[in-house]
Amino acid sequence: MFDLQEELKKLPAKPGVYLMHDKKDAIIYVGKAVSLKNRVRQYFQASRKVSPKIEKMISQIDHFEYIITDSEVEALVLENNLIKEHRPKYNTMLKDDKTYPFIKATVYEEYPRLIYSREQRRDKCKYFGPFTSAGSARDMLDLVHKIYQIRTCNRVLPRDTGKERPCLNYHIKQCQAPCQGYVTPEQYQQNFSKALKLLEGDFSEVLEMLEAKMAKAVEELAFEEAASCRDLIASVKKVAVHQKVTDFGGVDRDVIAMAQTDLEAVIQVFFIREGKLIGRDHYHLKGIDGDAPEELVQSFIKQFYAGTPFIPRELMVEYELEEKDLISDWLSERRGGKVSILAPKKGQKERLVELAHKNAALVLTQDAEKLRREEERTLGAMQEIADLLGMSEVKRVESYDISNISGFQSVGSMVVFENGKPKRSDYRKFRIKTVQGPDDYASMEEVLGRRFRHGLEERQQIDQGEKVTGGFTVFPDLIMMDGGKGQVNVAESVLRELGIVIPVCGMVKDDRHRTRGLYFQGSEIPVNTCSEGFHLMTRIQDEVHRFAIEYHRSLRSKVQVRSILDDIAGIGAKRRKQLMKRFVSLDAIKAASVEQLAEVESMNEQAAQNVYEFFHKKDS
Repeated sequence: MFDLQEELKKLPAKPGVYLMHDKKDAIIYVGKAVSLKNRVRQYFQASRKVSPKIEKMISQIDHFEYIITDSEVEALVLENNLIKEHRPKYNTMLKDDKTYPFIKATVYEEYPRLIYSREQRRDKCKYFGPFTSAGSARDMLDLVHKIYQIRTCNRVLPRDTGKERPCLNYHIKQCQAPCQGYVTPEQYQQNFSKALKLLEGDFSEVLEMLEAKMAKAVEELAFEEAASCRDLIASVKKVAVHQKVTDFGGVDRDVIAMAQTDLEAVIQVFFIREGKLIGRDHYHLKGIDGDAPEELVQSFIKQFYAGTPFIPRELMVEYELEEKDLISDWLSERRGGKVSILAPKKGQKERLVELAHKNAALVLTQDAEKLRREEERTLGAMQEIADLLGMSEVKRVESYDISNISGFQSVGSMVVFENGKPKRSDYRKFRIKTVQGPDDYASMEEVLGRRFRHGLEERQQIDQGEKVTGGFTVFPDLIMMDGGKGQVNVAESVLRELGIVIPVCGMVKDDRHRTRGLYFQGSEIPVNTCSEGFHLMTRIQDEVHRFAIEYHRSLRSKVQVRSILDDIAGIGAKRRKQLMKRFVSLDAIKAASVEQLAEVESMNEQAAQNVYEFFHKKDS
């Protein structure tokens, strides 16, 4: 039993992170503190002054735990990690979990490459970016490969020179085939250096080269080559347009501004790299109720820069931040160099922040209608279903389905919808163990029994202080069975036996297999087929069917492949895998000659002969 007053007395006066739990043991808030003793005690003092959101959070706290750290910076890092992992209900959350692409130049190699990368490491490579979209990064890579014929393969050169034939890129004139020794390291490095200049934003040299090449091709009536040069020039100019030059003295800088309403906020970020505005992006924040603007910006910075690999030298923001020095120290440590946080009040920098703010406000206005429609489609639809069933609210729904063919390889599926959206991390699959033949009711009884027994066991383990990994702890507010009275009775029987109280309804279909209503507490409730609640029901049904059928299909295909090949003498798991890797399908294996079969890694002549005879005897 958690004794709140006793636990408060035990709090140390050290920096660290605290986690607030509700009665279901869910983490509802994560915070950091210079002194855990002072910070956590404040939540439970009668004289406290907090926002309505935090007041509501406090009313739901059942118990808390804490982790001490050596410094406030360590606490900040740990807080970010825990928020990202648990996504607590009452923390202001960054909705958009984006990572930005880079182009990695393997400059340490004798024949270096240019590689698309989602992370920036401290290694021997040189990185360009971040790019604001995967498309822009891939366009740039494609352009560089076409112009300078940089290799894309993973061959270790010069060790692997001449071991394999040149790839397609050589034949379409997008690679000089260093793998064959057709170009010297010195010649290759010259082209690679020019490619790096292009990545750094120097487009003039390549444009002059392409225009001269095009003019020469026209003179020589080589119109196909001239057209190719023309297309490359257009591609270079298209990429160059996105590199807006700004007069910022070559500094890497992010400009951050925010617009908000009572319920939502949008952060706009301008990305300036080496003095060039390379792009911008916006991010939605949720759970902002009652939070001050500077707190929201501060929360965004901590979450965003905890996940992005690139840290600029300077951040420009609208407001003075309370934790500016702490965040600056943390970012400086991550970057490996000084990071400054500025709130400009005049001049060009202030105007740039204001421009970012106007862009954020524009996004907020444009997205308002879209967000409203999305809310109707998700939260609104869940509330419609709750109203039909006479429930106050429904946040989490679970639905189940059974899939088999004449009882063969029966499987069960469980899908989860939270706040009207699928929560795929909580989906679960079940292979039916106790039921023989096509008995859907008995199979469903097994699936539901296993699911909720696992949940009860995990809750008991948590009460005993043990860690659980099964993911069955959280129970739904509502179970929606794909079917009518029979399926509902099965579910209610299982729950009754386990002493669990969860409402169960059935999604009833008509003669044409279309959903027509809900079966609940012994009667059928009609549903307006034009309503968002009805559309959500059909999405849940379609999803649980899809998930069950895909699982059943995967098991069925594995069994079919295994049963045929395993009947052949001398063919075990390794040879079966190699055969399928080489020939892809059973038809291709059947059509192969003994010699072709013997060429497969791990196969010998006897094994190849066995496979050939097996298939051809079956035909005779």
